[in-house]
Amino acid sequence: MTKAIRILPDVYVDSVVQLAGTRSMRDVAGVEWAAVAMATTATVESLREQGFDPAGAGAGDLVLAVRATDDTSAETALDAAHRTLFERRGGPARDETAVPRSLDDALRAQPESTVAVISVPGDYAALEAHKALARGLDVLLFSDNVPVEQEIALKDHAVSRGRLLMGPGAGTAVLGGVGLGFSNAVRRGPVGVIAAAGTGAQEAMALLDRWGSGVSQVIGLGGRDLSEAVGGRMAAQAMKVLSDDPDTEVILLVSKPPAESVARRILADAGKPVVTALIGLADGTIEGGVTAALSRLGKTPPDPTRRHGPDLGDVIARLAPERTTVRGLYSGGTLCYEALVLLGRTIGPVWSNTPIDKGYGLPAPPHASVCLDLGEEEYTRGRPHPMIDPETRIGLLRDLRDDPDVAVVLLDVVLGHGSHPDPAGQLASACADLHGPQVVVYVLGTEADPQGYDDQVRTLVEAGCIVTETAARAALTAAAIVKRDASIAGAQL
Repeated sequence: MTKAIRILPDVYVDSVVQLAGTRSMRDVAGVEWAAVAMATTATVESLREQGFDPAGAGAGDLVLAVRATDDTSAETALDAAHRTLFERRGGPARDETAVPRSLDDALRAQPESTVAVISVPGDYAALEAHKALARGLDVLLFSDNVPVEQEIALKDHAVSRGRLLMGPGAGTAVLGGVGLGFSNAVRRGPVGVIAAAGTGAQEAMALLDRWGSGVSQVIGLGGRDLSEAVGGRMAAQAMKVLSDDPDTEVILLVSKPPAESVARRILADAGKPVVTALIGLADGTIEGGVTAALSRLGKTPPDPTRRHGPDLGDVIARLAPERTTVRGLYSGGTLCYEALVLLGRTIGPVWSNTPIDKGYGLPAPPHASVCLDLGEEEYTRGRPHPMIDPETRIGLLRDLRDDPDVAVVLLDVVLGHGSHPDPAGQLASACADLHGPQVVVYVLGTEADPQGYDDQVRTLVEAGCIVTETAARAALTAAAIVKRDASIAGAQL
């Protein structure tokens, strides 16, 4: 076994590029583990846990680390990552002296820019965001671990300048038809989406595209914006932006449960029709919010209960009676949360690493249903997010082959820019190997996404999966199988 590490002093690349570099190393034969990351304190600790010694690496340095079967494989992987990080696609290596080293450098090279995407360690994020706002830019703040008091100050700064400060932890936006971060390829249309939920925003835009509308803008808020502490500062600004936008006819607000007083004030100040998908409140689902938006436009969506794959009645009939639980393995935090809500209402308590009720956190008791958000830190430390690399999910799927309790394995497959180029192809074999439980999958995406929606659905169906039209229907289909009652899958939302 060979461990190899390269430290690149004073070299910064954002997290999406880091993940691409990691993927390129893991694709090399003989590689068992690999990572590309900035040498933050957490990264250095994680590397040491993996047996590496990043001595001398500082927070402004880039680290490439790999564990492989032999020296040749390790060096090949490091070279592959370097090419991914620093060579232009189809062209020669970059002149690193020409790479912008600051915001001012970037603006001199691209003076027409109107948006800054900031993805630096949380300790430095607020300062860089303030700089961008001071130069009149809207900001997508991908970084997390930004204290709430700094978030409030940033959003007050943004509002004072009439700008957007999306985040912290905002990974998705579509502004002027341009997708930022983890975004789907969607048509332009009359619905503006405001979202305090990343994969919630993605599902909303993807459904609006597939169901015949499209989006004008998608504005991410960060998960804390609608809390009492932050007070909806950016939600109010986003409402103003969309109310003034001539391309927006209807506004869709997507969020986990907000502070009631904040939501009431934001909705009262809207200048255009607003519909909501407040997951966990009343019957709030993303499917329901999109359906309501289309109804405001006089459009009728397709049947959201349609499915691809095995007949639900046949699945229920052949399921062994001792199989009574669900295992949800999610890459999207919002989709996991929605599943917890819907499963809790139909099959009873579900345990999770991100529980709705603190009484249902891990470890779960024997014979319990469990839904995991694999995008949480305990699953991503030292490895890529599951939307980028399905390795963690594949391992967990294989572990379920010997579990006699599980009736349904519930998955989301998120397509779009930034996601794995063929997630269904990576997961299909492990799904096909599960001969006891039924795999139910929601594919979040559009036909225009790089992966191709129809191809991804076809791959999963050929592996024996049921593929649903929406994330909510995947959870309800899982509940229908567990309860042996097919009518649950078609419940009114």
